[in-house]
Amino acid sequence: MGPFLAAVLAGAVTGVLSGLGVGGGTLLLLYMTVFTALPQTAAQGVNLLYFLPTAATALPAHIKNGFVCREVLLPAISAGLAFSALGAWLATGLDLGLLRRLFGAGVLCVGLWELLGPKRA
Repeated sequence: MGPFLAAVLAGAVTGVLSGLGVGGGTLLLLYMTVFTALPQTAAQGVNLLYFLPTAATALPAHIKNGFVCREVLLPAISAGLAFSALGAWLATGLDLGLLRRLFGAGVLCVGLWELLGPKRA
């Protein structure tokens, strides 16, 4: 599979996941760092730009179907803005190797939680 086709496939899969609200950006980060050897910080920048249009296209459908809880919207957005600034500041100041290990540990923790954690209805 050529690099262009691989990128289209990665975009398609992560786009579907983003539309479902799953967070396809994590998979996009893995694709960019593992398969394209993009540095972690550059992949994070691409992921942030990728997220804006995918979220904007999925959000109207989620609002229309009543899947947006308005009571938690403002607190979640406020906390997200504050902590994304903190996270960006930390990410740009960390050693790239440490950043990659922290990201990998985070992905492993979430994966293990989903596999072994309490089951939801």
